[in-house]
Amino acid sequence: MQPSSVLDRVWTVPNIISLTRLVLAIILFAVIEGVAGPQPLAALILFVVAAATDWVDGWYARRFKQVSRLGRIFDPLVDKVIVCGTFVLLADRTGSALLPWMAVVIVVRELVVTAIRAEMERSGRDFSAGWSGKIKMVLQCAAIGLELGSRVWPELAAGGVTVHQAAAMVAWLAVLTTIWSGVEYILAARPLLRPQQ
Repeated sequence: MQPSSVLDRVWTVPNIISLTRLVLAIILFAVIEGVAGPQPLAALILFVVAAATDWVDGWYARRFKQVSRLGRIFDPLVDKVIVCGTFVLLADRTGSALLPWMAVVIVVRELVVTAIRAEMERSGRDFSAGWSGKIKMVLQCAAIGLELGSRVWPELAAGGVTVHQAAAMVAWLAVLTTIWSGVEYILAARPLLRPQQ
């Protein structure tokens, strides 16, 4: 049997799902920008679908042993595109629960961690997401989902708390866990800063 080609290793199901998620992100950005007029419900649905497929491709890669070097880089990259792009676009809106400085914190953290991850991968070290990174991602997605939801149902409230107020509270939690996970990744990368013997 011939060994699998580079193309076979690239076009795995998880990588195709990640690519689909990237396309969904581009469509989502166009919808948020109101290219075809304001469509908050469409933006919410697109975001939920895109965020859900992140779990699907990770599960599939582990379940069917299709974890690849490209996937370990491409999957978190697409996550960053979706989260950072959506945060930036929503923070630009008047009255948004996602504030511009929050978007800056999140983007800077992702840039730093991406640089660390690239160096770790280059040196052959494993740099999979830890629990703090996963919690951060969940809270970021929840904050975005709630902010988009507040545009669909501005009057909706539970226990006297509106969707907008819930989005603001979760956004603060997301920023705190973003900082926490960023510090954890920097500490984990300390071996890279030590001089070679």
